Amino acid sequence: MINGVAIVLCQLLVFIIPFADAFTVPCSRVIHCASKSTDSLLSAAPEGALPDIVIPSIFDFNATDTDNLDPRVWVPQTPCLSFRPLCFCISQGYYVNLLKFNGGGILGRHRHSSPVHALTLKGSWGYKEHSWHATPGTYVFEPPGETHTLIVDDDCEEMVAMFHVTGSLLYVSQDNDEEVIGFDDVFTKLEKARAWYEECGLGEDYADKFIR
Repeated sequence: MINGVAIVLCQLLVFIIPFADAFTVPCSRVIHCASKSTDSLLSAAPEGALPDIVIPSIFDFNATDTDNLDPRVWVPQTPCLSFRPLCFCISQGYYVNLLKFNGGGILGRHRHSSPVHALTLKGSWGYKEHSWHATPGTYVFEPPGETHTLIVDDDCEEMVAMFHVTGSLLYVSQDNDEEVIGFDDVFTKLEKARAWYEECGLGEDYADKFIR
């Protein structure tokens, strides 16, 4: 039996060896085959691609005036609520921002036309219409069509969460979900940011660095 196997292997080798070159991967196709100097610059993106957005120290929620941090990056929306833009994706209709409540507060009842992703970074919050409570590290997915009222407890000194919001946020009457009384989307958030940055001295175009 062993001799039979050996004979078969020998026959396979005799057949394969003449075609060995066909199984050889050219050097130009090998990932680690470097033909250029290691000192040459490499491009991370093709020509015409949008640049990265890199924002350091987003966990410094109470930024003070330093070379890299400025408390004016927080855009006031109500006396207790402010947001810090991270990305205004006007080409795809979504925005990413840090939402911060100082003390307790409420974001009025609203409905989402598209999905929302949230990650709690500090403090705690929840929705009046749900029994769960988000604390640091909690991830929340909000499906399209969800209508709810965001609540931060009065005993919460500060709440910060990152929200990725696609589409429109429609503010509705507390008594009638069909009665729309206002809205927010990437364009209204950008407008608010531009107005605030102009007012506080950073300049209206400060918001433009987050546009993609």
